[in-house]
Amino acid sequence: MKKIYFLLLLLTLQSYFCAAQKSDSSQNKVEAIKMAYITRELDLSPEDAQKFWPVYNNYTNELKQARLKYQNDEVGFEEKAVEIKKRYQGNFKKILNNDGRVNKLYTADKGFNNMLRNNLQNRQRIKKNFPQQQPQRQPINKKPRQQ
Repeated sequence: MKKIYFLLLLLTLQSYFCAAQKSDSSQNKVEAIKMAYITRELDLSPEDAQKFWPVYNNYTNELKQARLKYQNDEVGFEEKAVEIKKRYQGNFKKILNNDGRVNKLYTADKGFNNMLRNNLQNRQRIKKNFPQQQPQRQPINKKPRQQ
């Protein structure tokens, strides 16, 4: 009896870990696409990118922490986000060499998030309008009987 419970537990945990790996994988794909998008939009050289991405990652981590802290307070989050943007503006300016590129960074960041949101909404709309149908089974072609 204990063996059966143990096997059921293992099977349950296996599906849990497989599902968790899938979401991490998709999150990594989104981050890679975002990196490519922002690199292209800002026309970052390899040297600039090497300096830029650690600072940008710290910036986004602070924004994520602020989002968690102000989950139920949109105005509080927006105020904190503006504060973080102002604080990082100087760091980005040192790396990107002018204010225009810093503003382009913030615009590209917002543009990517909007593009991602629109893509998700389109997928949900398509899924809603065209629900998954069970594949129809093809009849097995039987050889005609020889008489």
